[in-house]
Amino acid sequence: MQRRSAIGIGSVALLVALSAVALQRGARDLLVISWVAFLAMAVAGWFGARRTDERADVLVWGYGLASGAMITSAAVFLLPQAIGVSGGVPQYGGFGVALGLLVGFGSHTVGHRLAHLDFPLDRTATELSAHALSAGAIIGIVYGNMEVGLTLGLAIVSHKGPAGYAAATRLRRAGREWSVLLLPAAGVGLAAILSSVVVLPATAAVRGVVFGFAAGVFLHVAMDFLPRCELGSEIHETLSVEGDAHALLDRLRLHAVVSTSLGGLVVFAAWVAL
Repeated sequence: MQRRSAIGIGSVALLVALSAVALQRGARDLLVISWVAFLAMAVAGWFGARRTDERADVLVWGYGLASGAMITSAAVFLLPQAIGVSGGVPQYGGFGVALGLLVGFGSHTVGHRLAHLDFPLDRTATELSAHALSAGAIIGIVYGNMEVGLTLGLAIVSHKGPAGYAAATRLRRAGREWSVLLLPAAGVGLAAILSSVVVLPATAAVRGVVFGFAAGVFLHVAMDFLPRCELGSEIHETLSVEGDAHALLDRLRLHAVVSTSLGGLVVFAAWVAL
């Protein structure tokens, strides 16, 4: 039997401790988002580590629903806020969005170099942990300075489920223990609770750029999770077919369009209902 990851278990213990602090501070929305993110990745990772039959349509629907919800949420809840707090100069929010998209692309691209460094975690867990901590820090700043409700945060962390499932599948193929994913699963909450104490200056320029930056980063993450049914993609790697897979990938492209559209509609329905 493979040994459980000490780093993963330790991160869960730290999340429990910080959750008590967040509860005392009354940060209930942030607490819910942190634990939903953790449970989504942990439970999906547990299932992914135990399934021997890999189904591409599961990933397509998981990524599609999550990315559609994230894109819609960032556009509906963060972009208007970034423009609204810019003090009549919407360009502040616009520059923040551009900065977030560019930084998101740059950090994602450079992040692949982590695979060449000697970390106690493998490449999959290291990249996911860096992503979770950075996203959690932004979520914490947003929720510490704005009243945006649960819908935005839950949509943003919705990708943790399919990401955990896919990562656990890769770890299983490599013969590694899935519990290392407990670190990125808890990472969102750890960073969010700590960063929520940061109080932004009241100036329109700073708030416009910061909230625009958050929108840009989350838009980049959402677009990065769009299910790409192409040869050589993660979806293609899970197909258990021999020979030409074009016909099956074509069918999965339709699933990708439907799932992303449905993810956006779910956010719209939640906005109307609430």
